[in-house]
Amino acid sequence: MLEVSRLISIIYFLLHIARTWTIPQVKKVSNLKGHTERCTDTIFSPVQNLIATVSADRTAKLWDSQGSLLNTFEGHLDRLGREGHSRNVYGLAFHPDGSLAASCGFDALARVWDLRTGRSIMALEGHVKFYFYGYHLATGGEDNTCRICNLRKRKSLYIIPAHSNLVSQVKYESQEGYFLVTSSFDMTAKVWSGRDLKLVTTLSGHEVKVSSVDVSNDGQSIVTVSHDRTIKLWTSSSSDKEHAMDMD
Repeated sequence: MLEVSRLISIIYFLLHIARTWTIPQVKKVSNLKGHTERCTDTIFSPVQNLIATVSADRTAKLWDSQGSLLNTFEGHLDRLGREGHSRNVYGLAFHPDGSLAASCGFDALARVWDLRTGRSIMALEGHVKFYFYGYHLATGGEDNTCRICNLRKRKSLYIIPAHSNLVSQVKYESQEGYFLVTSSFDMTAKVWSGRDLKLVTTLSGHEVKVSSVDVSNDGQSIVTVSHDRTIKLWTSSSSDKEHAMDMD
């Protein structure tokens, strides 16, 4: 069986098919066929050579690296659309140990799945961005807050009144969880202490909505992406921009 680390990220098409390729040879390995609408996101599991896809057909699917379908998750099918949305499932994340996954959709619902049983174990209304850290799940949504949920107790532990507009992304520093970063349509990103969840600093500088944020593996840099067509790189030790790059 091919190692997932040797597969290029899945490329998805309007033809409802996702494909995997080896690297660096760029040789096609498999077609992932089974969705009835376009694929909207793909992600590799951190363990077990598994791949997950989500689709506008309102399902998530789990595959092995050879393209065999293992399971289909249909928890978003029973939700009513909001303001005419098509109820696409468009986001996905794995827990680091590969036992859980979270999916989100235009039904304004995030679901946490137990991949061993195929069952949904938690549903989060209004929160559609998420990040696993240990047995905690950080989520963000349209109520402008960030929630920290305990996966063992299956309940929300903390609610951070993080922003003045929709929270577009949440990310923990991945090594020790020293800090949490949120981005928002209020044109800022914010860094929060992982210990007491207090605000450390606000990253201001984008001219319009901040759509995404990420943290480097060593925790020393933060990157933000905005609708102002720029990517900004920040050091984690200060609020000063290190680099800014325009996107043509």
